[in-house]
Amino acid sequence: MIETSRSFFPVLAIVLVLRSFLVEPFQIPSGSMLPTLEVGDFILVNKFSYGIRLPVIGTKIFPVSDPQRGEVMVFVPPHDNKYFIKRVIGLPGDTIRYEDKTLYVNGEKINQEFIETIDISTNIGYLSGGLYNEEIGGIEHYTQLIDAATRQHSRTTWVVPAGNYFMMGDNRDNSLDSREWGTASEAKVVGKAFAIWMHKEPGWHLPSFSRNQRIK
Repeated sequence: MIETSRSFFPVLAIVLVLRSFLVEPFQIPSGSMLPTLEVGDFILVNKFSYGIRLPVIGTKIFPVSDPQRGEVMVFVPPHDNKYFIKRVIGLPGDTIRYEDKTLYVNGEKINQEFIETIDISTNIGYLSGGLYNEEIGGIEHYTQLIDAATRQHSRTTWVVPAGNYFMMGDNRDNSLDSREWGTASEAKVVGKAFAIWMHKEPGWHLPSFSRNQRIK
């Protein structure tokens, strides 16, 4: 028993180091990042991409790079202590405008190419909408928008403070993000989501690897 414990300890130590400093798995609990991420997706987050932080206190001890527009990022928002995942839309100093379902970054309109008509799940049932191709920061990805008018946010324009990032979900009409609770602090960044490695439907379904892919 003692020998077994001793042989197991190095393996456990390696796992803890990997999870604390390099890669950590997360499960997607909501549809705010549809169609990019589905409920039940298990993703991998690179915690080294934006620098190494001390566990628990989160102090950065080894800077690597900064988040860039278009990247999908895990972070802790200012209004909650839970992990959130959204797309980086605005960098420190950027001016973000979102009005009539149209996004502008520093005065430049972010064009969306219509792909097809889809049904979008909401809290009042399914509504007709569209699937769009969008490019931000050189990263192409899909977004979805409801055709009908949706509630307007109290603000339409934001200036991103130093050391903060403006985050939005790809499911634009069904995402609580920086349009609601403000910007995400650099000190609360966890890492860059880079891959879906598994998917599991609710209930007693077995996990599936059919959605195994890189996140963009």
